[in-house]
This record gives sequence, structure tokens and C-alpha cells, in this order.
Amino acid sequence: MLNLRRTTATVGAAVLLATPLVALSATPAQAADRNFRCSGARVDFDVERDDGRYEVAVDIDRASAGSRWRVTLRQNGKRFYHRVRVADREGDVEVDRNRPNTRGRDTFKLRVKRIGGAPACRSTIRVR
Repeated sequence: MLNLRRTTATVGAAVLLATPLVALSATPAQAADRNFRCSGARVDFDVERDDGRYEVAVDIDRASAGSRWRVTLRQNGKRFYHRVRVADREGDVEVDRNRPNTRGRDTFKLRVKRIGGAPACRSTIRVR
């Protein structure tokens, strides 16, 4: 009985000590997101680093069906996306782009404007 308690205690201690090492060795993808409202719609701006590249996603939800939105995306000051998109029947607009990782810190800027609506809305995400 005494041996069983020692074995159980030893195994339990080993599990507790090994758990933080496993958690530290895993490298999760870096992600950042911003959520805000613009001209009555909900805007989700996400940047996720995966496999040395960035996945940039913009989702405009709950907009009026058929409304037109100008979406502009920049990485480190350089424009890489600038288009007018039309909301579908459910009032959704989606933009997904992949971007390379550049040296140093990367800054992504989003500008969305409902054409014929309120002033433009802006958001910035800085990632390492």
C-alpha cells in the first residue's frame, strides 16, 4: 500500500511538472482582432500570423443588403487592397487576403466607408 502511494505521488508530480513544459513548447499562431461599428454595420478586422505569413480578414455584418462599401487595407503604409464591395442578401461583405511577413513590426490599417453614408471608419493592428 505504501509503495502504491509513493508511485501515485511520483507520477502526479511528474505530470504537474511536465504540463507547463508542453504548454511552453507549443507555438500558437499570433492573432489580433478589432471589432467596431460603422454606419450601422458591425466590422470585424482580424490579422493572424500563420506559417510565416499573415492572414488578413475583414467582415462587415448586418449592413443593408445591396449597400456599397469601400474597403482599403494597408501594410506598413503600402496599400494592398482598395475595392468597392456590395453587401449580399444577408448584409455581409467579406475580404480575405494573405500577406508576407516583413522585417520588424508589421502595421495593418483598415479603412471602411459606406458609400453615401457616414464618414469613414478606421482601425489599426500592430503585430510582431
